Amino acid sequence: MRNLIERPRRNRRSEGVRELVRENRLHASDLILPVFFHEDDEDTPIASMPGCTRWSLSGLIKEAREAFELGIRGIVLFPKIEEQLKSPDCAECYAQDGLVPRAIRMLKEELPELLVFTDVALDPYNTDGHDGLVVRNGQGQLEILNDETVAILQKQALCHARAGADVVAPSDMMDGRIEAIRETLDQDGHHSVGICSYTAKYASAFYGPFRGALDSAPKEGDKKTYQMDPGNIREALRELALDEAEGADMVMVKPAGPYLDVIKAVRESTTLPVAAYQVSGEYLMIQAATEGGWLDRKAIVQESLLGIKRAGADIILTYFAKEVAAWLRGS
Repeated sequence: MRNLIERPRRNRRSEGVRELVRENRLHASDLILPVFFHEDDEDTPIASMPGCTRWSLSGLIKEAREAFELGIRGIVLFPKIEEQLKSPDCAECYAQDGLVPRAIRMLKEELPELLVFTDVALDPYNTDGHDGLVVRNGQGQLEILNDETVAILQKQALCHARAGADVVAPSDMMDGRIEAIRETLDQDGHHSVGICSYTAKYASAFYGPFRGALDSAPKEGDKKTYQMDPGNIREALRELALDEAEGADMVMVKPAGPYLDVIKAVRESTTLPVAAYQVSGEYLMIQAATEGGWLDRKAIVQESLLGIKRAGADIILTYFAKEVAAWLRGS
């Protein structure tokens, strides 16, 4: 036998040793569960995302309670808005009796310790399906208005904060919105409401199933003038520097799996908590492969999330959150 001084396999020889020296671990408290909900009284399976449900308000409460009991500390709300409430000015997004503020109030009454994150963007409310207000320029081309959109986002974030949201999460990618929202919240006395900025949200092909879940796809054009180009990473650090300066409490990279290098770069460039969103396309690929029997579901889901955490994410948004939390508990 060779007299090797270094034998790394010694630290892999049994599960006990592997557990002892493991560098990264998943915990239920790392996870946030994204939840879809609507005004209907029925819970509806989502065709574009098999295994996910568009909840009624009562179903939402039940789902949130189950998640909390499994050790998941936060959920993020995504509403499907009825077509007749959508408009070019997106006024429904800040209606005090709207679907989202009612859901927040119900959740905080039933589960006061649950952290409620809310999506701040206009696409669910916009007749055009864009994250910002839409006009046509002199050449007849579609244009997304930045500053006018930010003014609406301020009202939306304030509406959520007044209803009891713990963290507002602007996903719109408009310039200057973090500072504007922070000022609005503070002026209204909501100093403790956090902002989790979608700092590096890419114009990704992985969002398709999500848009089907909310019926929020753009009616015309795409989102490339405000979401980031998939080829860029230095730009993410520029966005990070701006979000830090404007008062973000947490920063996010979206999608997660195809952008592990971005997560790593952001983690190395900030002391803020870093979140990453394992988006609908990532979910659906794993879902399809495991349902077909091609991959071991428990192993591949946990490995995919561990890779995101290893890259530097402190917080992971994933549709597998409840399933993973149950596995970690041993149930």
